[in-house]
Amino acid sequence: MFKSTVLGGVAALATIAVVATAATVVAQDTIAQRKELMKGVGGASKTGSQLAKGEIPYDAAKASEAMGTIASNWAAFTKLFPKGSETGGETTASPKVWESFKDFEDKGQKLASDAVTAQKAAASGADAFKGAFGEVAKNCRACHEVYRVQKK
Repeated sequence: MFKSTVLGGVAALATIAVVATAATVVAQDTIAQRKELMKGVGGASKTGSQLAKGEIPYDAAKASEAMGTIASNWAAFTKLFPKGSETGGETTASPKVWESFKDFEDKGQKLASDAVTAQKAAASGADAFKGAFGEVAKNCRACHEVYRVQKK
């Protein structure tokens, strides 16, 4: 009787450890996916900034593509903040994301909407793009100020 109770307890602990490990792996994978999408947004934002500032020659197709990346990445991005992914994986997501998820989502929707506007403005030339991209950049800063933990 004692042996079966001990073995049952060991089996239960092993099951808990496997479930906890699986949850950690899922959270790590989710964080990695968030980082990958944000890298895409960062690269697109850098391209947009360089085009808007005249650091590289204006190219409407590049501007449009960059803004399309920002807009499309946002839709996938918000799905990558489930409970349990608040920590680990060297995440820079602030706990405020989960505390104020609706506001976080709203800020992202504004970013995506403004990116679509900038994408459309790209065809009208550098000046039109520059103005529209300024709104995209403001959205990035506003979200990062609240929802991103600054690296030290």
